[in-house]
Amino acid sequence: MTDDPARTRFFLLSLTRLGGAVLLMLGLVVASGRFEAVPRGVGIVMVMLGAFGFALLPRLLARRWRSRQ
Repeated sequence: MTDDPARTRFFLLSLTRLGGAVLLMLGLVVASGRFEAVPRGVGIVMVMLGAFGFALLPRLLARRWRSRQ
């Protein structure tokens, strides 16, 4: 297995999107009131953080890692 930085970055971007999607969906479940022990506000915050992690964070990372050629 090679130590290719592009492969590592792709893997990290994919994990970031997956983590954001999972957090977003879990936040929707919490915000809907399925878990009575967790306040609804926590679910809303989880939805916002998940949306950021899914939509914006990979773009910010890709821009930061962009090569200057």
